[in-house]
Amino acid sequence: MTNDVVAPKLPGGETLPFAPVPSASVAGRTLQDSTYAQRVVPRRLGDGAPNVVIVLIDDAGPGLPTTFGGEVRTDTMDRICSEGVSYNRFHTTAMCSPTRASLLTGRNHHEIGNGQIAELANDWDGYAGKIPRSSATVAEVLKQYGYATSAFGKWHNTPAEETTAAGPFENWPTGLGFEYFYGFLAGEASQYEPHLVRNTTVVAPPKTPEEGYHLSEDLADDAISWLRRHKAFNADKPFFMYWASGCLHGPHHIMKEWADRYAGKFDDGWDAYRERVFAAAKEKGWIPQDCQLTERDATLASWDSIPEDEKPFQRRLMEVAAGYAEHVDVQVGRIADELDRLGYGENTLFVYIWGDNGSSGEGQNGTIAELLAQNGIPTTVRQHIDTLEELGGLDALGSPLVDNQYHAAWAWAGSTPYKGMKLLASHLGGTRNPMAIRWPAKVDPDPTPRDLFLHCNDVVPTIYDIIGIVAPRTVNGEPQIPIAGASFAGTLVDRHAPGGKPTQYFEIMGSRAIYHDGWLASARGPRLPWVPGAPEGIESWTPDNDQWELYHLDDDWSQATDLAEQHPDKLVQMREMFAIEAARNSVLPVGGGLWVPVYHPELRIAPPYREWQFSSDTIRMPEFCAPALGNKNNTVTIDADLPSNANGVLYALGAAAGGLTCYLDDGYLCYEYNLFILQRTKIRSATKLPPGSATIVVETRYAEPRPAGPLDIALRVNGEVVGQGQVPVSAPLLFTANDCLDIGICLGSPVSLDYRERAPFPFEGHIHGVHVAYT
Repeated sequence: MTNDVVAPKLPGGETLPFAPVPSASVAGRTLQDSTYAQRVVPRRLGDGAPNVVIVLIDDAGPGLPTTFGGEVRTDTMDRICSEGVSYNRFHTTAMCSPTRASLLTGRNHHEIGNGQIAELANDWDGYAGKIPRSSATVAEVLKQYGYATSAFGKWHNTPAEETTAAGPFENWPTGLGFEYFYGFLAGEASQYEPHLVRNTTVVAPPKTPEEGYHLSEDLADDAISWLRRHKAFNADKPFFMYWASGCLHGPHHIMKEWADRYAGKFDDGWDAYRERVFAAAKEKGWIPQDCQLTERDATLASWDSIPEDEKPFQRRLMEVAAGYAEHVDVQVGRIADELDRLGYGENTLFVYIWGDNGSSGEGQNGTIAELLAQNGIPTTVRQHIDTLEELGGLDALGSPLVDNQYHAAWAWAGSTPYKGMKLLASHLGGTRNPMAIRWPAKVDPDPTPRDLFLHCNDVVPTIYDIIGIVAPRTVNGEPQIPIAGASFAGTLVDRHAPGGKPTQYFEIMGSRAIYHDGWLASARGPRLPWVPGAPEGIESWTPDNDQWELYHLDDDWSQATDLAEQHPDKLVQMREMFAIEAARNSVLPVGGGLWVPVYHPELRIAPPYREWQFSSDTIRMPEFCAPALGNKNNTVTIDADLPSNANGVLYALGAAAGGLTCYLDDGYLCYEYNLFILQRTKIRSATKLPPGSATIVVETRYAEPRPAGPLDIALRVNGEVVGQGQVPVSAPLLFTANDCLDIGICLGSPVSLDYRERAPFPFEGHIHGVHVAYT
């Protein structure tokens, strides 16, 4: 490796924190008897230690950006590539929490308990959902050396049960090395009405959607403000910033004018788009000339098979996604501009990663409520289109009224030229994401992408090499797991320098692969993310029966030609290598990430209580931590004083895209169960409630004891039934990933359209208390 970018190793970093520097003064009995000398704290960093910025885009494949042959305009990515270097064989884990944990620690995702997303953690070590103290983040290490550290946007590495305003906070970003955090803890958020935290405090967005709020812009605004404060208060300290957008994860929310930029651009569908991108990627030199375009999976619909009357819906979904993606790239550009304006750009290592995994097929056949898929509720495209018409037609896509996400075939097209997409660890497209790095002080621009095989766990050791840090053996008294990644620092200035490592495994929910010295063996596993419902035969699935494939990636860029039959001995060798890596990294049992979502959804993260007592000011209780009012037998009892013709929310759980709420409207008691926009069950009392003290009871009972079964709802006031009805289909898992339970108000995204214009619609009377009990 060249000494131009690899700094000499700094002393004393094997054990962190550094020992305190003793006083240089000698105290006597009196001041006159004492000797004073200024304590000198040694500088822990070498001269010219760079600032480090990591930008991570969410759920985005390589076939989207214009930079790499796609048709989504990405001027900022163009800029970073033209001013630095790019890598076209950089890899992620195929899933968000696992990639983020690996990226921030330099370890493999299972060995640090992140084999699955935090909300679906289980008790096997590889899937526990918590970054252990034995795997300090890069932020924690850099902070000990004197860096200022900050994080913005999506976190998704805190156990879901620890995300309330009561903590505990040790697994929040500020407990894992980041001195400042602004963003959301969950896996996704409304881009218009997100549930946000600053450090460890729940905060409201600074504006409403009507005032022009969008989360990506807000995250860029806050990052820019932090940089300016840093310049004012800590000008002599280098900084580490991690900026992780919620885009391009669902819901695909973007203002109409951004989606309109792409009007008509995708009219010929995903198959034609894929052909165009493939040709353009070759022309740009992003993929080699001998690369083959892989075929569409037989279970994915062709564009020609889509009914003509459904095509406008499918086209607009992609237009919205494209506008959403361009918009976030513009926000990244604002941060890069500010770095330059403040004088930081020259000596900032700026790492821009396009995707924590490939594009997401979780929208399945195209949806206006993307959590329908996670709840396993079957729908038809026509239902989505018909409901959309009631909300204003295609122009409602991308708005706060829906939680839309595109057809999975657009995700496949966005992963051109590969077979995979998000959640497929077996195939490129799920795991191969573009990365560009700019560092003007040290790295000369090179338009030709580097093609060495890298993984997200290689980023941390590269940063350590550049700064001169020895990976610590002990941090805060905790012995450290060895770094799994390998530095590629030398390749920043010499494309032929060694970097990365020869072997890397992949595994997500039974989908798996092993890379070694140019070869890749893979097994797709039991689950295809674009196929609705539980996988057929999942009850008897065993990884032993999976069909393995074999590819020589050095000659087969896109994983197009399966060589398993031609090289059976090589396949056996590779499978044995996967078994060794799986055992070493706590991957076992293979498919352990399926345990909760497929085999035991009743074991999803949930509060341990069966009874709650809430006060009138209980707000922003994340749904994962709140009582499951929409899928458990329960009784809610509200003691309240009602004014005449009372108005306002008594309680609300969820959001506009799915939830339930009980409220008063001009004195009438109302209940609504919003099943992901497609079905709304409304119950309203026949008469107004009189003013004065009232005990309001909402009883929820399963009419049939089965998941998604109908619910009988009864509303009682002072013991008298005032309304009742049945919810035909219920949400068996949850309504939202990031919204909350509120008492006396509906903050965040309004559950009911009937009070959206009056949101947050606070209750006009007084609530003495709310009691909730499972029954």
